[in-house]
Amino acid sequence: MRFHWFLPTTGDGHDVRSAITTTDAFRPAARPATVAYLTQVARAAEQAGFEAALTPVGAGCPDPWIVCAALAQHTERLKMLVAFRTGYALPTLLAQQAQAFQEVSGGRLLLNVVTGGDPVEQRAYGDFLDHDARYARTAEFLQVLRRSWEGVPFDHHGEHYRVEGGGLAEPLDPAPELYFGGASPAAEQVAARHADVVLMWGEPPHAIAERIARLRSLSSSAGRELRYGLRVHVIARDTGAEAWTEADRLLTGMDPARIAAAQRRFARYDSVGQRRMVDLHTGDTRDLEIHPGLWAGIGLVREGAGTALVGSYDEVAALLREYAAAGVDEFVLSGWPHLEEAYRVGEHVLPRLARVATLGFSTDMRRLPGRLTR
Repeated sequence: MRFHWFLPTTGDGHDVRSAITTTDAFRPAARPATVAYLTQVARAAEQAGFEAALTPVGAGCPDPWIVCAALAQHTERLKMLVAFRTGYALPTLLAQQAQAFQEVSGGRLLLNVVTGGDPVEQRAYGDFLDHDARYARTAEFLQVLRRSWEGVPFDHHGEHYRVEGGGLAEPLDPAPELYFGGASPAAEQVAARHADVVLMWGEPPHAIAERIARLRSLSSSAGRELRYGLRVHVIARDTGAEAWTEADRLLTGMDPARIAAAQRRFARYDSVGQRRMVDLHTGDTRDLEIHPGLWAGIGLVREGAGTALVGSYDEVAALLREYAAAGVDEFVLSGWPHLEEAYRVGEHVLPRLARVATLGFSTDMRRLPGRLTR
């Protein structure tokens, strides 16, 4: 298994904040996302044993390329999983950006391909394609991008892009791995043909297993083999009761008006993945534990990844093993504040994973006390 962390480029603190939008702009972050603070988070992730750090992309957060290029100068091993929107730049230009990043970072670039799921935000950027057309453009974008990295001049005449004599002067080595998210049939077709790693948000393990089985069939038909990643938050403490107390504290800090505003915003999205996150809690805060140890409270106010693994260090490690058994190879984790939680997860959860199988630890957490029903 490979483990990655998250960079809170819209600010950090002890409460749940939006990752990519300006919704929380009226709530100043307790810890502004300065280069100095993000460097602390990145170094903590590096020291705690995480392989890479993911950045968000969107109208309300700083450009991930610029932020990650800065942080690469203050870290040694940590890879930067840079998110970018297809359609906002030419794939031939992005190929050059990737080449420059590899040079200044010592080959530490990974790319998170984002097609976009908020029609209002897409139009604000000048993108008026509908959902399926955006994924068709993404497929063509990635085809041109990979050809650009080969270092051989090429021509391309497609629906969205036309290139004559394009490509880098020499092969890009290493070429960044492509992480890709999307839950719709159109997205899964793109993933099967063009992605290296499919990133999924934290649904219950049986739902993840179903998606992986479907994607394996699609990728096999395309003559390819994918890896699978899970993007999820973590609330881990010495005991399960302490972890659920922390979840209760996070929930208490979510003002009802803020929850309502976030849910109205999510309703306008045409993202199937976002709809699946919303459907996990259906706006009902009475019972947010949707699988033993999997809590959907985060999604009340935060777009994208809306669930958290909650429990003792052993319980969270066991649940990660459950996802691994379902076919997940990589995990992008986070928690509030991201600085302290990087150390906590790295020091207490990750080392336990190698010991879970030999300890014979049960993943059945239904009998544990402290379930959150607020």
